[in-house]
Amino acid sequence: MKVHLQGKGQPDKAAARAREVAELGADGLFSFEGPNDVFLPLVAASGEADLELMTNIAVAGPRSPLHLAHAANDLQLYNKGRFRLGLGSQTRTHIQKRYGSEWGKPAARMAETVEAIKAIFAAWEGKQQLDFRGEFHTHTLMTPAFNPGPNPFGAPPVLMGALGPLMTRKAAEVADGLLVHPLTSDRFFTEKTLSSYTDGLTRSGRRPADCQIMAQAMVAVGRTEEDLTKAMNGVAFQIGFYGSTPAYLPVLEQEGFAHVQPTLNALSKQGKFAEMRNLVSDDMVRTFGIVGTPEECAGQIRKRFGDHAADVCCYFSSYTPADADVADLVAALHQIPSPR
Repeated sequence: MKVHLQGKGQPDKAAARAREVAELGADGLFSFEGPNDVFLPLVAASGEADLELMTNIAVAGPRSPLHLAHAANDLQLYNKGRFRLGLGSQTRTHIQKRYGSEWGKPAARMAETVEAIKAIFAAWEGKQQLDFRGEFHTHTLMTPAFNPGPNPFGAPPVLMGALGPLMTRKAAEVADGLLVHPLTSDRFFTEKTLSSYTDGLTRSGRRPADCQIMAQAMVAVGRTEEDLTKAMNGVAFQIGFYGSTPAYLPVLEQEGFAHVQPTLNALSKQGKFAEMRNLVSDDMVRTFGIVGTPEECAGQIRKRFGDHAADVCCYFSSYTPADADVADLVAALHQIPSPR
């Protein structure tokens, strides 16, 4: 199984982080749409180490498919064919109040964005004229002055992040890969995500190879009791943050933790994040996270995703694990064979 670790969002620290990730033995580095631009750190990281690079995720709604296509095409060229464009929808509140953009039909909009980007790539590759006309986007002009031409490494894959059944199904229908949301559990992934994913493949006449699953895991790793306590506290904080969002309620419902969501939501609106963390039990951390020594964590990731995912993105939420533990985790994950 390939392992991808999060990079540094600050562009001035991105190159050093890329070298660190490579020294830990990981295969790739991903950027996150947080307090910094999601693309610029990957430019700084490119060429610093032999790594795959990926946005995980770039928020698609407020951006034009053409903007996304140009950024992805340039990074694919700059990193010599080892870039993946990971896209996500975000939530209504953030799209409207933080980005100041429009919200509506998020799954349909996301799927159309992926299709538009692929149409732009096809035009640049000389496979077809650009004539994309959708419900949300129209792209019908690509003159030579604005056409970068064929990428010598080919067009980069376009992946979609998803949690709910509609978004997951759409990802399976149109994207090159499905980014499983980090807030998941063994049961939710098996009973909900895989069901919607399979449905999407069936509807579109595609195969699993056409839309590969990329696992995501919030990992609490440590060999000592002190390190593991710190790690679990970090993951608990992240679960509280995710759990406060109404869109993520189905994951909590699946495991019998729906009762904490209204309180988490109310506390988030009051900015009481410490109190939110206190509502997340160790049982919740072990249900939604991956907890234990490096070898135990690798075993849990294999149990949850191993039959379906050849790649995993490991999040060390709100804490910094020991380098030796991360290196051991990466080595253990590399022992997991790719699904057939």
